Amino acid sequence: MNGIKAVLFDVNGTLVDIRTEENDAVFRAVANVLSYSGVALRRAEVRAAYADLMAEQRSASGEQHPEFDVVAIWAQVLERHATERTRALPAAKRAWLPLHLAETQRAVSRRRLRRYPYVRTVLDALAARFPLAVVTDGQSAWARAELHAVGLDRYFDPVVVSGDHGYRKPDRRLFDRALAHLGVAPEHAVYVGNDMHRDVYGAREAGMTTIMFPSGQGTQTYGDTRPDHVVHDHRDLLALLGLPAVGGR
Repeated sequence: MNGIKAVLFDVNGTLVDIRTEENDAVFRAVANVLSYSGVALRRAEVRAAYADLMAEQRSASGEQHPEFDVVAIWAQVLERHATERTRALPAAKRAWLPLHLAETQRAVSRRRLRRYPYVRTVLDALAARFPLAVVTDGQSAWARAELHAVGLDRYFDPVVVSGDHGYRKPDRRLFDRALAHLGVAPEHAVYVGNDMHRDVYGAREAGMTTIMFPSGQGTQTYGDTRPDHVVHDHRDLLALLGLPAVGGR
């Protein structure tokens, strides 16, 4: 892989092992938070409102791979079910509530959040040689805080999150945004991901060299798509990129 000038990563399933479960407890917690702002909805009603608004967002999108906006969904829930008490809240609290609801939803749904082995050691070695960036599907309300929680946010600039743009991978525009920020042509960049469709196919369509980390999450096959390389241990990235081996975690 001669001529590589930047390394870009997916996050969930690639750098971070995360498990979430949006069960009844999640929507019960959100319903309880809403009740303190004058919105009286039962757990099932909150869940249905959330699902309906997500479907509305995606239906209204003209994108081939539409992405939802979780903070906007909760803002609409508040708007549609506001009471006199809700409308009497201080403006600052009304503005803050949609983000707080999104964070509550994610916090209660989260079952696991941890780095894969050797990730930080490998990123230390890579960052000494290359600029690093993230292109990930998700919501900024969740993704940026989770990167910080596992101690990885300091490595990446930019962090491109699909929820900020209304479309998700494999749309090549997400990769193009990161490459433009880095000032690196796609043929001089490599992308590491765990999903054959969204990551490998998407990055390949953007003109990048692709590396698959088959973590078991995401789509493992997609048509005739094949990555340029496969690694089962993040330390193997260093040899591919011409860097010396490292130990530690």
